[in-house]
Amino acid sequence: MTVAPSANAAAAVRFSGIYYDSPGSDTGSNSSLNHEWVRIHNYGAKVRVLTGWTVRDTSRHVFRFPHFRLRPHSSVTIHTGKGKDSRTDLYWGRSWYVWNNDGDTALLKNRAGGRADRCHYGGGGSFTRC
Repeated sequence: MTVAPSANAAAAVRFSGIYYDSPGSDTGSNSSLNHEWVRIHNYGAKVRVLTGWTVRDTSRHVFRFPHFRLRPHSSVTIHTGKGKDSRTDLYWGRSWYVWNNDGDTALLKNRAGGRADRCHYGGGGSFTRC
């Protein structure tokens, strides 16, 4: 028998911030792309399996979590560019920017496609807390 997670369990995993305007000119270099990121935090006291969860923007760019477990009270940063995945950093593998400098909305969806969290920013600056 499979038990669906409670709404409180899903709410434990949320966006904590988005760095949407990487420093310097938008050259598209991998270093510049990796300075653009979204961070997700597990505010709960249990490990959360995020395998199959997605992060999306309003332009329908989609990052799908690989096999991944997020420890309690820990964060994972999803960088736009390429790199080596670890327990704290994942890489989208894109060759151009995802997050619009003048405003965007990030959606975090669970494996079943339900919305786990949403973070909107209007631009001005380079970082927003969610």
